[in-house]
Amino acid sequence: MKKTTYNGIFILLFLIIFGCRKENNKQDISGKMENVQTSDYGVTPKGDSIKKYTLTNKNGMKVEVINFGGIITSLTAPDRNGKYEDVVLGFTKPEGYFEGNPYYFGALIGRYGNRIANAKFTLDGKTYEINKNDGPNSLHGGKEGFHTRFWNIEVVKDAKYPTLKLSYTSADGEEGYPGKLTTTVFYTLTDDNALEISYEAETDKPTVVNLTQHSYFNLSGNFSKTITDHELQINADHFLPVNETLIPTGEQKAVKGTPFDFTVSKPIGKDITAEDDQLKKGKGYDHNWILNGKGLRSIAKLYHQGTGRLMEVFTDEPGVQFYSGNFLDGKFDTKTGGKNEFRTGFCLETQHFPDSPNQASFPSTELKPGQKYHSKTIYKFSVKK
Repeated sequence: MKKTTYNGIFILLFLIIFGCRKENNKQDISGKMENVQTSDYGVTPKGDSIKKYTLTNKNGMKVEVINFGGIITSLTAPDRNGKYEDVVLGFTKPEGYFEGNPYYFGALIGRYGNRIANAKFTLDGKTYEINKNDGPNSLHGGKEGFHTRFWNIEVVKDAKYPTLKLSYTSADGEEGYPGKLTTTVFYTLTDDNALEISYEAETDKPTVVNLTQHSYFNLSGNFSKTITDHELQINADHFLPVNETLIPTGEQKAVKGTPFDFTVSKPIGKDITAEDDQLKKGKGYDHNWILNGKGLRSIAKLYHQGTGRLMEVFTDEPGVQFYSGNFLDGKFDTKTGGKNEFRTGFCLETQHFPDSPNQASFPSTELKPGQKYHSKTIYKFSVKK
């Protein structure tokens, strides 16, 4: 009897301990999952059911992403009073993203971010004609680039912070580009209020790749206000002048003594109306800065005095396209009332240089079979008292 009793007690204790551990594991997993919520967002004209994924960190900062175009539809950041507000432009209805998204609000851009001259390039002696969607040029991967594609999204359950894994396979010949390109992007929201974006890609044929993210920021939290009062610093001593169709001329020009000098922080609007040929061609700033340094480093800072919001950008890319929202035209409502008018948002698109496939002096954007494309960019938000 004693032996049977002891065995019964042992089994009971084992079940209690094991059950507690199992329950704790369930709680740990569910706790992590609470930081990523999934909801229905809408249905595209092609019939794809689109989901929205909301990442939340321990501070209450939130990032909302949809699996159409990998688009960031909302991103909140605190002001000096601790108030979290959305700081990225976007549409008020899903249809705005599904029916063209002419401004590329919040989208993942590929296969090639920025412009390629005359919508063609030569690789290994063969000329490829790609989609022409920006005058004579190709812009942001073509009319149906990655910003229009359905991305598969998985929640990374074992990640330290709320993380999404987005994947998309671009078929050989899509928009004219060679090779089947498999692309993976990770969005991670850290507890120090940073959105980390990591890009990976592989191909089965030689091709060109230049991935970026096209969110428009307005740190005031009021999307009907212009961004000309934001103070910008860019860690770059040179930029790329452009021709009439915004293709780089090949010159790498020093910023010193020009309106393009942001080596010391200044309001975006300070020199934006200066008598300058390059500003006239871009209708403001729409140029690539050649970043100082290499590897993952701080490359830009944006400060909005009214709210105290500070955004710092880190990247391992050689360039950044600073775009001051010159083609926003007031056709659509903003999320905070009013219209998305001229210069109510800005972009800092970390990337390789525009038209690199046609300009041998620029860093190469070629990707070969067996190689892996890697890139990382971080947008970190804080408050300046």
